[in-house]
Amino acid sequence: MNDVILKVENLTRIYRTGTHVVRALDGVSFTLRAGETCAIMGPSGSGKSTLIAICAGLDRPTAGTVELFGQDLFARSEEERAHLRARFIGFVFQTFQLIPTLTALENVMIPAELMEVPDAERRARTMLERVGLADRMDHYPGELSGGEQQRVAIARAFINEPRILFADEPTGNLDGETSQRVFRLLMEINAQHHTTLVLVTHDEAMAGAFERVIHLRKGRIQSGGASGHP
Repeated sequence: MNDVILKVENLTRIYRTGTHVVRALDGVSFTLRAGETCAIMGPSGSGKSTLIAICAGLDRPTAGTVELFGQDLFARSEEERAHLRARFIGFVFQTFQLIPTLTALENVMIPAELMEVPDAERRARTMLERVGLADRMDHYPGELSGGEQQRVAIARAFINEPRILFADEPTGNLDGETSQRVFRLLMEINAQHHTTLVLVTHDEAMAGAFERVIHLRKGRIQSGGASGHP
């Protein structure tokens, strides 16, 4: 059985601003299998966020291919990619990305409602209880601490039981102690769901909890690019 969930081949992304050319990614290739956890590390400007944005279909490559669940991601229409993200992909961002005019419960319900899941509210309540926010469901993001907002974001990311989750510096805006609590929670829920996890981080200790660590520098993989399983 082929359990490859993400296959990236010769991925290149070039940005042009006037006469200035930035090669954000330069021939990146790697493969991830179902349930595998992978940290992406590298200095600022090394292409980490660009890489996961393209892998999730949020940005397009200049060259190269991304196969997600065995299908060429960019052979699909934007509408098809949006449906794929809603159904099978979870996201956790550094800046939380919560809608300020919606309660915690309503924010978590959004992905399930988009997929017309009949028990969206029940699922959302269960996920918020799981992340320790049973008593904060009716609060708005502005009434929550940074750590609480990120826990809402984690609940939202897992509500549709995604096959792969992309996390871009998910604890980057949190203090040290809160960062550790949120990271442990993310890893614990991810393990329970057996989700493939791709996480961007600057934290060596955090990266040490992952099966794979890919190091990027100037848009190229320095180490960790080979498949984790022969």
